[in-house]
Amino acid sequence: MAATAPGPAASTAPDVIHNIGYRKYTGPRLGRGYARISLFSQSLRGAYGLGRSAKSKVLPMILLAAMCAPALIMVAVAVFTHMTKLPVEYTRYAIIMQAVITLFVASQAPQSVSRDLRFKTTPLYFSRPIERIDYVAAKYAALTVALFLLTAVPLLILYIGALLAKLSFTTQTAGFAKGLVSVTLLSLLFAGIGLVIASVTPRRGFGVAAIIATFVITYAAVSSVQAVADSQEKFHVIGWLGVFSPISLIDGFQSWFLGATSAFPHASGPPDALAGLVYLLVILALIGGSFGLLMRRYRKVGLS
Repeated sequence: MAATAPGPAASTAPDVIHNIGYRKYTGPRLGRGYARISLFSQSLRGAYGLGRSAKSKVLPMILLAAMCAPALIMVAVAVFTHMTKLPVEYTRYAIIMQAVITLFVASQAPQSVSRDLRFKTTPLYFSRPIERIDYVAAKYAALTVALFLLTAVPLLILYIGALLAKLSFTTQTAGFAKGLVSVTLLSLLFAGIGLVIASVTPRRGFGVAAIIATFVITYAAVSSVQAVADSQEKFHVIGWLGVFSPISLIDGFQSWFLGATSAFPHASGPPDALAGLVYLLVILALIGGSFGLLMRRYRKVGLS
């Protein structure tokens, strides 16, 4: 059989560019400021489970209710029994409810930053017109505001109840203002410490346990040593020991600068003006140091 000659090579079709409808974005570019505000608002909403699943709302709402319930009971008692003053000072309320505040920080600080680290979504933030300082500032501000709402709402309930009970307007307003100053510092301090600990690990469970341990162990240690000092009648030492625990730092600050009753043994508080100044400086150093550590942490977060 004769071999057939190969035919001519098949002609190659020319390349074709298909228009699939992509268009250049011509709308407004909202920029870095809008991104920063959006991150703040979303983080604040997330702290209370808003915009998330129903399960995410359960714990923060329970903790908010737990913070407000004692205030409502105190108001009811003050109104119906015609008390001449509230059962608890405004500045003392957060100290008494410190366990609830600690649980809120422990649950929401890891939710705010640990998930981004675990699922490696931080590079997505930095691929937008947003800097690391914007991310840190937005997260810090969001948790601080969430804590402020948690601690200030019960004070507002007490204040309104006191006015309904026809207590002194001047006295109650001054006490309420002092309480707001106290919980503002508390919110800044607790948010900073909680975020620093949570940013170390992408595991949310580890972050929760570490935050609870930090707040509980330091307070228990300070209270125990203060009790020992009290039993040995070394009262001047008691006031200095408060600088080693976040909640006792707030207690000592407000007892010296705001005239609040201290929870220290014998309500001693800082022993002198120098100690009071040290309390304030330590609080400010911890707040500033927390922000600095967060900035350092997120400089080391890779972009891949």
